Amino acid sequence: MFFLTPPDLRETEVFTRMPDHFRRTQVRSAWADANRGGLPVDSFLEGPVFDSAGRLYVTDIPFGRIFCIDLQGAWTQVAEWDGEPNGMKFLNDRELLITDYRNGLMVCDIATGAVRPYLERRNSERFKGVNDLIFDSQGNLYFTDQGQSGLHDPSGRLYRLRPNGTLDALLTNVPSPNGVALSPDEKVLYLAVTRGNQVWRVPLMDDGSVSKVSAFFTSYGPSGPDGLAVDASGRLIVANPGLGVAWVLSPKAEPLQVLQSCAGSSLTNVAFGDTDRKTLYATESVSGSILRARMPDAGLPIRRPTRA
Repeated sequence: MFFLTPPDLRETEVFTRMPDHFRRTQVRSAWADANRGGLPVDSFLEGPVFDSAGRLYVTDIPFGRIFCIDLQGAWTQVAEWDGEPNGMKFLNDRELLITDYRNGLMVCDIATGAVRPYLERRNSERFKGVNDLIFDSQGNLYFTDQGQSGLHDPSGRLYRLRPNGTLDALLTNVPSPNGVALSPDEKVLYLAVTRGNQVWRVPLMDDGSVSKVSAFFTSYGPSGPDGLAVDASGRLIVANPGLGVAWVLSPKAEPLQVLQSCAGSSLTNVAFGDTDRKTLYATESVSGSILRARMPDAGLPIRRPTRA
């Protein structure tokens, strides 16, 4: 890849690792058969999100678990169920909304660990396999339905669930829709298209439609963009597990910085944390590590619905 100005290269540091007693050693799973070539995995972390007290929550996809990590890096298991949880956002102080590949949108009570359905189907049809989600300031929920789509089958979907319950299919032709993020003014949605090795720019029109969707950024390597985050200056952070990096892009998609994983190459998702929201945390999924790096600008506040 050619850059007009080479981006600054920085290495992350390990904040914490999953304790050994939580790891499912030498366990084969249906998820690993489909997504890791049948290799046994002891965990696969995703979905980082912070609560109002600064605690970090992450999912463990193949074993249907949610963990809470406190400010000192100590782990507690919150929930476990027969699902494959991925992205998460808070509905309120007590409940997490989760994209579950097997079951659709689910809600977890972090105090009790109880899990209940939120949106399992669309017009009685199961989703392909939901992946990630984000709320805007009006309470609209945007989420991706990835399944096993790719360049061979560009049928992944981007949905919007309105506060009144209306579900809109905004895009139905995406080769592996994954992470989602909004620009500071919420006029643009950024969509990670993993198998296309791109991030798409999706303009959100005033009438609720989308128009002139374009390829905003193109990466390379065996696995493309995954989780996304945006800072207060409008810079887009793109987790790229195939390369083991997170790209930091300007609002014009210029690569300004490359954050390199210090613990494996499967850097899958990112979230801003700490009291000033200037520390970027990342899941390194295969090693079960949480990485971090200080950033110049704070991340955008993560929205919650006005009612849940």
